[in-house]
Amino acid sequence: MARPADRTPARFRPSRAVLFIDGLMTHVIRFGGILVITAVLGIFVFIGMQIFPLFLGASVAELKSRQLPPAEYKILGLDEWSELPFLVDTEGRIFFVDLAGDEPPKQEEIPFPSERVITTVSYVPDKQLLVYGTNDGHFCVVSITYKRDFAAGGKVGATLTASDWFRIGPENSLITRIAYNDNGQRKLAAAIVEVGTTQEVHAATLSQKRTLMGAGELTVGDTYDVTAEVEGNPNHILVNSAADGVIVSSVQGEVEYFFLGSGGLALRQRFEPFQDLEDHRIASMDFLLGDVSIIFTNPEGVNRTFSLFIPEGGRERLFGQTKEFPALEGGASFFAQSLRNKGFLIGHGNQVSLRYNTTEAIRWEAELPFETRIGTISGKNDRIALLDAENTLHFYQLDDPHPETSFQALFGKIWYEGASEPKFEWQSTGGSDDFEPKLSVVPLIVGTLKGTLYAMLFALPIALLAAMYTSQFLDPGIRRVVKPVMEIMASLPSVVLGFLAALWLAPILETRVPSILCVIIVLPTLSALVGWGISLAPIRYRRHLKPGYEFFVFLPLFFLACWGAWNLGPVIERIFFVVTDPTTGQPVADFRRWWPQVTGTPFEQRNSLVVGFMMGFAVIPIIFTIAEDALSNVPGALRAGSLALGASRWQTARNIVLPTAAAGIFSAIMIGLGRAVGETMIVVMATGNTPIMDLNIFSGMRTLSANIAVELPEAPHHGTLYRALFLGAMLLFLMTFAVNTVAEILRQHLREKFKTI
Repeated sequence: MARPADRTPARFRPSRAVLFIDGLMTHVIRFGGILVITAVLGIFVFIGMQIFPLFLGASVAELKSRQLPPAEYKILGLDEWSELPFLVDTEGRIFFVDLAGDEPPKQEEIPFPSERVITTVSYVPDKQLLVYGTNDGHFCVVSITYKRDFAAGGKVGATLTASDWFRIGPENSLITRIAYNDNGQRKLAAAIVEVGTTQEVHAATLSQKRTLMGAGELTVGDTYDVTAEVEGNPNHILVNSAADGVIVSSVQGEVEYFFLGSGGLALRQRFEPFQDLEDHRIASMDFLLGDVSIIFTNPEGVNRTFSLFIPEGGRERLFGQTKEFPALEGGASFFAQSLRNKGFLIGHGNQVSLRYNTTEAIRWEAELPFETRIGTISGKNDRIALLDAENTLHFYQLDDPHPETSFQALFGKIWYEGASEPKFEWQSTGGSDDFEPKLSVVPLIVGTLKGTLYAMLFALPIALLAAMYTSQFLDPGIRRVVKPVMEIMASLPSVVLGFLAALWLAPILETRVPSILCVIIVLPTLSALVGWGISLAPIRYRRHLKPGYEFFVFLPLFFLACWGAWNLGPVIERIFFVVTDPTTGQPVADFRRWWPQVTGTPFEQRNSLVVGFMMGFAVIPIIFTIAEDALSNVPGALRAGSLALGASRWQTARNIVLPTAAAGIFSAIMIGLGRAVGETMIVVMATGNTPIMDLNIFSGMRTLSANIAVELPEAPHHGTLYRALFLGAMLLFLMTFAVNTVAEILRQHLREKFKTI
């Protein structure tokens, strides 16, 4: 069938070149849109790949195994490089195992006196100290020092250094358990000794006099007998790394905590870790890195953590339960703390479990084909060594780069060491190796919302009312000047605004809060009264005032009201914001003191009020410009029809123009909200930058964007903090995406509701 002829006049027919270019540009635009979507998805995928490892568990793979000579080994330790581990048997002999080569285990001799029999030995892993106890009440400390000999091909060697023998407890006593620690200034040893048929608990400090010739001889200082304070038969004993605390447990399941203060070694606390269970005996008791937390198990395998903190209403740090892990199959047969973090290796029989105390998570767990007697973790937290019942030493590769994180740690409340209750907290770094990273992003989310809230509270009324007045009431000639000036405000760098907020605005607001309150109350009230008065004025007076020039009447009143309200502030402060000075007992008019006393919340110079004003100043031009365009683009016929029917200019603006432009105004608000959510430099410079969880307007905060700016330079590449910051970036991305999605849905709804034909 023949195609019907095109009857379109020739002058209206586009040329082939136009059609070609139109089709080409259509494909180019479509391709560009696909590229934009692909780029956004690519960013999303890249950030997701950085975050994903935070939620993975540990992986463990066996490397090698070595058969050891027959002996009853009690202690297993690893060097920094995991090349020369050592074992100690019940007789005190030390065996070094060469993992780098094929040499048989080598026994190192320690010249112990022949008349003394080793009855117990303990190990301080973070200082690599062995503590020997004997059958005649003496103890000795042996230090293990590793060194790589590059002259011998980089082979690792070990040197043993033994101290003198020191007495602890009465004569003719046999040491059954020994504990020791050294904080550099003080050395403390504690032991359970057997005297006849009774078990006693003794402690002793070691002192070392220093002279001009150097350090003197190490001798026993103060001695303590705390047997009378221990209820039951003692079976475990610990000394903390600060060398000021002794922990003793009894067969009956009680624990006594002794503290070494100026008055000597005194009982500070007595508690039962498993008093709520039928079997409340203690199978194992061991310190976690930092010696602030103790890991307990009972014979049934219940695994609990007790940490030191100041209870509510108390003044001293006491132990309280903070964590409970899934139970083992039985009481722990071995325990090893990580020297890098708050993780620990624990097991019973052939069950081995790697756990992390902060997040209360099991990082790895397995049922091995052998029964484990001893286990340990390397200092770099990258190797695990296990000794089975057949004296075979098994070595494993450990890969657990991000044990500090989990969904609970990032978004839930965590009971951190030293805290009296679970809380949301961000504190990525600390001053010591045993620091517990706190990576909850909830305070950052709250800070972001808090800064946005106060900025929008300041910006929205000013921006929207200014847009309404400019588009509907201001003279067109003046509008052509006002609108570009407002748009120029949007070009001000945020770092300049942050600089002004920190060094100029914050000191002013610190001392003039009552004046600010007066200005906030007086100016809107005056504006409403002036507008109401002009509208009620007789027409014979109003005809002398050209429409659009009414603000000239208000300007002098505006400046006069600002001056009056600002100077009224101190008067209001002297009347309503008076507190008693605790040092002099005299009444003082000071809002900075009044606020914390009345509300119980702090007053800081760099606070949310400063951020609200300055960030609001940055957001106002954006909202004003878009809202003014939306209001100005309402068809003139609608305004004319409303005015022709007798409505006033205000009634027309409120009932006709505002609903019609609602979609555009809502878009302006959402774009301003997105600008406030992502603001960085103003928040970094104008707040205390502290990640806290409150809506107090006179305290600071830290936002997600500010946190990235502050922390990223210090974050190790692909480290936990590095990936946690990417998580913050993802949250910002999702928040912005959610805001824009909701805004677009509501904008379309409003457009359909108020559309005009």
